[in-house]
Amino acid sequence: MGIPSLYSRFRRWRNARARAQETPAAPAAATPSALPEGLRIFAIGDIHGCLDAFNDLLAKIEDDVKKSPVDHWQIVTLGDYLDRGPSSKQVVDRLISLTSTHGLIALKGNHDVWLSDFIERPELFSAWEPWGAAATLLSYGVDTASAPGPSQHAALAAELGQVIPPEHIDFLKNLPSYHLCGDYLFVHAGLRPGIALRDQSEADLIGIRQEFLRHDGQFEKFVIHGHTPVVEPDVRSNRINIDTGAYATHRLTCLVLEGTSRRFLYSGPDASSERRAAHRRRAGKLAPDPRISLDCT
Repeated sequence: MGIPSLYSRFRRWRNARARAQETPAAPAAATPSALPEGLRIFAIGDIHGCLDAFNDLLAKIEDDVKKSPVDHWQIVTLGDYLDRGPSSKQVVDRLISLTSTHGLIALKGNHDVWLSDFIERPELFSAWEPWGAAATLLSYGVDTASAPGPSQHAALAAELGQVIPPEHIDFLKNLPSYHLCGDYLFVHAGLRPGIALRDQSEADLIGIRQEFLRHDGQFEKFVIHGHTPVVEPDVRSNRINIDTGAYATHRLTCLVLEGTSRRFLYSGPDASSERRAAHRRRAGKLAPDPRISLDCT
């Protein structure tokens, strides 16, 4: 082998080594999302008029704080307080009370907009009705059976407007669309990918579905949301969905965040049997819960 060929090999080796040294190091593992030190947040999924499940979960939250004291704790509810379940009015009463006594942060869901919209625009009832309007109106003492057709919807809206407490209208109209704390964003439905948080529309924050759910990239914050019923909390790399279809399953979910830790509380009896069922579903040994096979709006 001649001197020129040896030199050529050396030059190729030297250039390759230089390129390797210039290659940037692999990025460090992502820092886990966290809350400020000394704060515990209890985030509650879609309540949908299920007062008993809500009260049961509130009792478990109180018990959690007693067993494991913390400097500061806060409840954040993710919207959809009305429709489907039997006690929408009573749920709103409870939320208003907790806002005053416990500093509860109640966010807006798409269902929470429809009631006040209907009072102002009775023609919207036909669009609202399939999603649980009758149960909400009945909780306020208004029976939709007396107004079966569109010609009676104005009278129905007028009757509701007379009996609903003004503070309920004020509460529902003034709900914020999202809440930020530490590395977390709490919102009802989600975010439109590629749009800065400050530029998100309220329609997306309370109503987006597939574009958000299919996105596996990171958002500005780690997202905690509801809106789309799931059999069990859906934990992803960029979001957690805690809407477990309480109106159908009687299982209301609470995500407990503290520091970088995450855990869950559930309404009803010990959820160990539900967790076992979930593991069996993942293993293909059990069909999905038919109560969650629902139209999602």
